[in-house]
Amino acid sequence: MTTENRNTSTTDSYSDRAQRRAERRAARGGGAWIGGVILIGLGVIFLLQNAGMLALQNWWALFILIPAVGSFGAAYTEYRTSGRFNTRARGSLVAGLVFTAVAAVFLFNLNFSLLLPAILIVAGVGILFNTVLPD
Repeated sequence: MTTENRNTSTTDSYSDRAQRRAERRAARGGGAWIGGVILIGLGVIFLLQNAGMLALQNWWALFILIPAVGSFGAAYTEYRTSGRFNTRARGSLVAGLVFTAVAAVFLFNLNFSLLLPAILIVAGVGILFNTVLPD
């Protein structure tokens, strides 16, 4: 193999790898924004609490919002990838809503017995949509 052939094959393999890498990044949808949204949200909530504008009794419940934001991000990514609201996007959206509702119960000292039926209704509607609507 001559030097010219080796350089050509190296260049081709590099461009092929770069193209595959770009395709993988596009398929992932860039989920790095989720971490930024979580940090901004936590910062705003802590700032409001320190300023006396918001009184959170159970601040630890903010960590329940992390999987909620992740679920909403997964639903958005799936919707953007498939171009429609399919089963996976609907499931992720319902999971995000349930996590958000549970976090709200703990954050604002709401009565869980009032919110539990709403959570069951949202979960039931999600299951119903996934069975009735086409994928």
